[in-house]
Amino acid sequence: MNLQPSFALSRDQVRELDRRAIEQHGIPALVLMENAGRGAVEVLRSLGIRGPVVIGCGKGNNGGDGLVIARWLANYGHTVWTCLFARPDELSPEAAANWRIVESMNLPCHVEPSIDQWTALLGRAEWAVDALFGTGLQGPVRPPFDNIIAACNASAAQVLAVDIPSGLDADTGEPMGVAIRARHTVTFVAPKKGFDNPAARAWTGRVHVVDIGAPTQLLSTVQS
Repeated sequence: MNLQPSFALSRDQVRELDRRAIEQHGIPALVLMENAGRGAVEVLRSLGIRGPVVIGCGKGNNGGDGLVIARWLANYGHTVWTCLFARPDELSPEAAANWRIVESMNLPCHVEPSIDQWTALLGRAEWAVDALFGTGLQGPVRPPFDNIIAACNASAAQVLAVDIPSGLDADTGEPMGVAIRARHTVTFVAPKKGFDNPAARAWTGRVHVVDIGAPTQLLSTVQS
């Protein structure tokens, strides 16, 4: 379901919406993650996939979304390579659950790949999916992620960002040092406040809003 709400959410409002969906409505975080990943896959497939897809995953829930995307792309028969830029024991609980599924499916995965390995995969991919950092990132992107992002930006692959381009401030729409330059951004529930900044378009590209199943009444309550 592709929605276009008339308002945007701040970083704190996104966090509060997730909390209320989980605690007040009993929606497991894994369900929200599954819906987010599947929604992103449907957008990506609608844009057309003819070649391999490489997915860069961080250790948080944004990376977990990327792991869901990897699973579903594989189920649809696409060639997908997953790069996990973290140790499996560092993952958030929901990301770790999806990592175990990815492992059980024997999907091509690279754990803590070198920049050279990442660059080589980018050079062979039609699409690069950015699932490194989500809206919770605050402060400049630190090594080695500055080089990981720079390599993605320098590649010829089309880039799709998950929720927000990694390195872009969710509230201001300004890059925090280096940031992913995406051709498309699949963002969840509603646009982010920073997307209202006209300069953000250079980083987000076209924004697609995907519903992840959070009750619609939460949208008004987190704005109050």
